[in-house]
Amino acid sequence: EAGASVLLLRACLALLASPIYLLSFLGMWEPFCRKVFFPFILDKISVVHDKKSKKHKQELFRNLPDFRGPSGELKLLEIGTGSGSNFQFYPPACKVTCTDINPNFQQSLSRNMKKNQHLHYERFLVAAGEDLRQVPSGSVDAVVCTLVLCSVHSVSSTLREVLRVLRPGGAFYFLEHVAAEHSSWKYFWQQVCYPTWKLVFAGCCLTRELWKNLEEAKFSELKIQHISVALPWMPIEPHIVGYGVK
Repeated sequence: EAGASVLLLRACLALLASPIYLLSFLGMWEPFCRKVFFPFILDKISVVHDKKSKKHKQELFRNLPDFRGPSGELKLLEIGTGSGSNFQFYPPACKVTCTDINPNFQQSLSRNMKKNQHLHYERFLVAAGEDLRQVPSGSVDAVVCTLVLCSVHSVSSTLREVLRVLRPGGAFYFLEHVAAEHSSWKYFWQQVCYPTWKLVFAGCCLTRELWKNLEEAKFSELKIQHISVALPWMPIEPHIVGYGVK
């Protein structure tokens, strides 16, 4: 019953988005999405998301200074920096290395860097979460990743890289949207939107149960909280937030 309704509604949604499917078939959507559409739309969505998640982020990043290295410095690596909406939450004099697979956020990124001059920006690397080979093993005190694990190709390889670049005793901070409870309407709509959403939003997967990946990764200590961040008309309300220690 539910399966048939999901397929029918998926087809309706695909029909509505047929110009995008056509562009994708012709190989024109992906480059346009990466350069123009995704940076633009993400900028708009993150304004709303930042407002809704601000107190969760303040709470999450409050203990960042506890993970300073032996030298007293805090070296932080952010995976999928995007436009840099997390900078405001990092402690003063924190040394930040930004990475993103998509280098097309420069405008909003430099705007956020100017706004947050309490940080030292070390470098910007164009890199996927699964491949941080430009970052030496055990070289950072903290890794941050928000709304990124939904669209990496492999969550487990990304978490392996996180653990590799962290020094022992370092921490991985996350805030991610996840699959809803399977028996809920929210999950039904996530399934309906899944294929079209993934195409439109640069590979973003709606139904990942990321808490399972985090529990399987080799963290010595893991704090996960399930929260809800309500965004109007968007199937991404259920979130997890927390941190893991190497």
